[in-house]
Formats: sequence, structure tokens, C-alpha cells
Amino acid sequence: MFTRVANFCRKVLSREDEAPAAEVGVVHQMTVIPRDRHTISRKDISENALKVLYRLNKAGYEAYLVGGGVRDLLLGKKPKDFDVTTNATPDQMRKLFRNCRLVGRRFRLAHVMFGPEIIEVATFRGHHEAEQVAEDRNTSQRGQNGMLLRDNIFGTIEDDAQRRDLTINSLYYSVSDFSVRDYVGGLNDLQQGIVRLIGDPETRYREDPVRMLRVVRFAAKLDMSVAAETAEPIPRLATLLHDIPPARLFEETLKLLQAGYGYSTYLQLREYQLFQPLFPTITRYFTEKGDSNMERMIVQVLKNTDHRIHNQMRVNPAFLFSAMFWYPQLEAAQKIAQESGLAYYDAFALAMNDVLDEACRSLAIPKRITTLVRDIWQLQLRLSRRHGKRAWKLMEHPKFRAAYDLLALRAEVENNQELLKLTAWWNDFQVSAPPQQKTMLNTLGDDPVPRRRTRRPRKRVHGPRRDGNNSNA
Repeated sequence: MFTRVANFCRKVLSREDEAPAAEVGVVHQMTVIPRDRHTISRKDISENALKVLYRLNKAGYEAYLVGGGVRDLLLGKKPKDFDVTTNATPDQMRKLFRNCRLVGRRFRLAHVMFGPEIIEVATFRGHHEAEQVAEDRNTSQRGQNGMLLRDNIFGTIEDDAQRRDLTINSLYYSVSDFSVRDYVGGLNDLQQGIVRLIGDPETRYREDPVRMLRVVRFAAKLDMSVAAETAEPIPRLATLLHDIPPARLFEETLKLLQAGYGYSTYLQLREYQLFQPLFPTITRYFTEKGDSNMERMIVQVLKNTDHRIHNQMRVNPAFLFSAMFWYPQLEAAQKIAQESGLAYYDAFALAMNDVLDEACRSLAIPKRITTLVRDIWQLQLRLSRRHGKRAWKLMEHPKFRAAYDLLALRAEVENNQELLKLTAWWNDFQVSAPPQQKTMLNTLGDDPVPRRRTRRPRKRVHGPRRDGNNSNA
């Protein structure tokens, strides 16, 4: 994976101004890599990102492509998006671009919109000194735990490089001279395959605990190792994630688990004790051996999700959550039924409410997704009821396919013969022609699910009966 960039980095770092490996508290000499010494080409950069860069330069501002876009281009990958940084302030950008809107409360950003594509433009961030925080709470503000609540301090490109989170994301590409600039030793870390935080790790994590998730995500995505000093504080500070708004954690969770590297990310989340703050309900059911049905289910659904993404197939977070929370929900339903004496269906419904309510306190899963999760779960109770017209009606349900996929996962995880037979039957039924489907229903056996008979009141006869008997007996 790194052959292309490794050769490039060796070529650059062999110069007299070789950039040392990034270390906490070390100030690095800027390295400028001219056009003929790197592989980034404008043909691989979004046309709209180039428009933004050229217009800012033409207006007299500094402007650079920065972050993951530069990193991925150096790795020979196709960037998902392109971010720009500049010395123009958000208000200046709004005047320069008519298709611009300002977003963000913690740090003001400009979104320059080109139809469905949005180019995010940020002003160079500066260092926030203690006296600045005290004097102007509108520009920078910290919480008692050290978290940055507001961070609108602007500075130079050198300041901006130090303020970014990871060395490999702090590389700048200029369209004015087509050079790449490295201020923090990011090229060396990219060559070595190391994810390293810029600055003192504990301070940076306290400023924004989500950085711990980003470290894990990039390590899994890029198949890199985490620098020792970057990794050490994470287990100790993992509980700081409880201070992050659940809505933000939900978005971060989708990036972690639905980006094509969910399984490897999951392993790292568990290793660094970051899984518990995101999924406290699930963590309670972990076992020492790691071989419970729930843990096997999580592993399998994440591997399946990765496979679908790498094959350009659609994925739905509702299915992911329905699989991950299935066994906690199932156990909760059984417990409620035993303790309350309720019918299992009613206990099942109560358990769904309890499990999803607790999950939403950590992740703020939107209602549109929890509604689908409920549908998938409720269909699990109906998939064994196939007699009569039920099978055809079930197949008409919008979430039937997701429910069937969960049934197949359950059968695979539990190696349960009844579930395996039921899964095989539904698989054959879906691909069969109507006459064959009718035959399959007729040969289900002599043990149909009994109907719940409702006792109907006897009709009362008003007036004399035709047979002359006026008795109501």
C-alpha cells in the first residue's frame, strides 16, 4: 500500500533538511516538496476545489488543499472529499463566494456549494492563549474538563499546522507553485505507517475527546500503527466521550463502522476501551472468552458490512444496529416475560423500548432508524408463521429482506438447526415460482401455528321465533 509514497518520502527526506519523526513538543523545520518531487496531479483534484483555490489566490489570499485529500493523493488513493484552508476570514469568504454559507459554532467554517459537492474552507487556526480565553469568550472558550467549547482563534499557516490533530493530516498542497508543505513531520509518519497526534496527546484529547476515535479510525482505515505516546492516554481518557453530545457520537459511529473498515475498527475500539462509551448496553454482555452469540454476531455483521461497501453495495445503519443490539434485546425480553408474567410478544415490545432508549442516550440514533430497527426485530417473530397467506404477506413487507438477512445471521451465529432450516426454506421460497411456492406451503406439515380463537357472543333473537318457540335457550 505504501510503496508509492514510501519511495517518494525517501526521496524527499534524504535531503539535508531531513524532517525528523514527530515527537511531543518538537518544533519541525518546514519541508517544501516541489512539483517534480511528488506525485500529486491537478487532474486528480476536484475541479470545484481548484476553483476555490484559484479564486482565493486571485483575490490575494493564501490558500492550500489540506488534510485527508493531500494524504490520500500521496498514497495513490482517490480522496472522498477535498478541504481547503486559507488566511481569509469566514466573513471575507462569504463576500468572495456567492454560493457560500457559514457553519459551525465551535469553529466557523465556510461551505462553498457546487450542486451536490461541498468544498469546506477553514481559516488558518491560531493558538489560544489563556489570556485570550479570559478576555474574549466569543472567540475561544474551554470547559472545566479542558474541552474546547469555542475555538474561533485565527493564525498563520504554521499555527494551523500545529493545531491540526494528526501529522499525516497536516500536509498542504499549493496551486500557486504546485508544492507540498510539511510542518510537523507528516511525510515521515506517512512513510513509516504511523498515526501520531500533534502536540501533547492528553491535552489534545481533553480539548476534543473525539480525537481518540479519529486516531483509531485512521489507524484501521490506513492499516497503520498508533504511536506509543499517542496511544497511551486513550484508555485512561476514554470516559471523556461521555461529555460529547450523543448526536455527534452517532455521526462518528457511522464513520467508524460503515466506512468499509468496521471490523478492524471494532477490534481497536475494544483494545483502547472506546467501545464502552459508545455502546454501554452491548458492553455489559461481553464475555472473557469473547465467544458469546452477541460478540460473534457483531464480528459477522461488521465483516459483511465491509464486504458490501468494498463491492459498492448499499448498507443501512438500521440493519447494523438491529444485528448489534439483537441479543441484548432478546435477553431483556426474556427477563421481562419471566419477571412480569406478560405474554412474550408484549415483553418483546417493552424490551425493544428499553434497549433502544438506552442506546439513544449514548448515540442519539434518529427515530427514522429506530423505527426500522423495530420493524426488523418484530418480523423475527413472524418469520416462522408461514402457513396460509402469511408467507406472501411477509414478503410484501418493506423490511422483509433485512429481516431475512438478520434471520440468516442468527442461524449462522448460533448454528441452530431450526433457524438454519427456516432460513433455507425462506431462501428457496423467495426464488421459487408461484406454483412451487404453493407446493412448499402445502407441504409444511401437519403442525400449523394454531389460531387464536376469539369467542363470539351469541346473537340474541328479538321477537317471536318462526318455529313458535319463544325461548332464548
